[in-house]
Amino acid sequence: MTPKPLAILVGVDLGLPNFDRELQELGLLAQTAGLEPVERVTCKRRAPDAALFIGSGKADEIKMLAQQVGATEVLFDQALSPAQQRNLERYLELPVNDRTLLILEIFGQRARSHEGKLQVELARLQYSSTRLVRRWSHLERQTGGAGVRGGPGEKQIELDKRMIGEAIKRCKERLSKVKKQRQTQRRQRDRRNAFGISLVGYTNAGKSTLFNSLVKAKTYAADQLFATLDTTTRQLYLGDAQRMVSLSDTVGFIRDLPHGLVNAFAATLQEAADADLLLHVVDAANSDYLEQIEQVQRVLEEIGAADVPQILIFNKLDALEKSRWPLQLSDMFEVKDAFSEATRRVERVFVSAHTGDGLPQLRQLLSAHAALGNSLDIPETFEAVV
Repeated sequence: MTPKPLAILVGVDLGLPNFDRELQELGLLAQTAGLEPVERVTCKRRAPDAALFIGSGKADEIKMLAQQVGATEVLFDQALSPAQQRNLERYLELPVNDRTLLILEIFGQRARSHEGKLQVELARLQYSSTRLVRRWSHLERQTGGAGVRGGPGEKQIELDKRMIGEAIKRCKERLSKVKKQRQTQRRQRDRRNAFGISLVGYTNAGKSTLFNSLVKAKTYAADQLFATLDTTTRQLYLGDAQRMVSLSDTVGFIRDLPHGLVNAFAATLQEAADADLLLHVVDAANSDYLEQIEQVQRVLEEIGAADVPQILIFNKLDALEKSRWPLQLSDMFEVKDAFSEATRRVERVFVSAHTGDGLPQLRQLLSAHAALGNSLDIPETFEAVV
């Protein structure tokens, strides 16, 4: 068995809220990408260093640490500028990558469908287009071709930029065709008066497991980040409402999801924006669930799905000690708006997709929404189901 590459994780506290001091999520991302975190380094700065992001003193510390533990890569929890990444690699004499590239790498490993692969390719090309730096001899200025009299030729870096630009254009054209196909499918569902439900939530909250439990499917589900990238849609029969609804499992969200990925996955995320109801799945056993809810609300706002009615599904009830179980499995919860101090009350259901606890209550709630059709109003007489 080939040993995993060893990586040092680096995080910089810039005074922003929700700084991950233990770098737990970056560590999970690294492991998901096939790396083995061996050391974690954090520091505090008022502002990033323009050249090295962390300053020369901390860079010296990381370089020495890498030599001691045999690390072959350095991963930053924050996004690095192309110049900072180039300078750090020269200074540390090691490959340096940031959170954005790490997520792109995982997406590249997990994409299975034609659409998913196109989306990943587009995001990687857009990321790479800003990272063409002169680190190799092939980027020296080229001489003019046959028949060209005098004057410098075109730089290789300019050729690379043009090639990437053309590849981005081709990817966008292909994704545009996929988006049109999805729109046609949605119009067909609309003509059939289909009620669309989409599962959304932070990555590894258990969306795919819940999806499989509800529709008896065999979608890939695993205890890891971004286990599901491609949207899967199945029909779900709700007996109380006596109707079929379409249920879609979508890609998970994460803190600081790169904007390039949000844009590249617009076709997939459109399932959430066009849904009649969102099932926002939350890992109830995670101590940072409030921050994760806020991050999901932020992405929903970015993709135009903030106004879609949603139900909070507090999943992984089986992972909680019995003493922490709620007195009732369904109630109301205050959700904070992503970009303001406003709050709104949404329905919440505690479930365990693994054991089936709470699923009957969830089905009753889904039936009530499906019976209401596309109404945005929640009945004032709604009572918690115990």
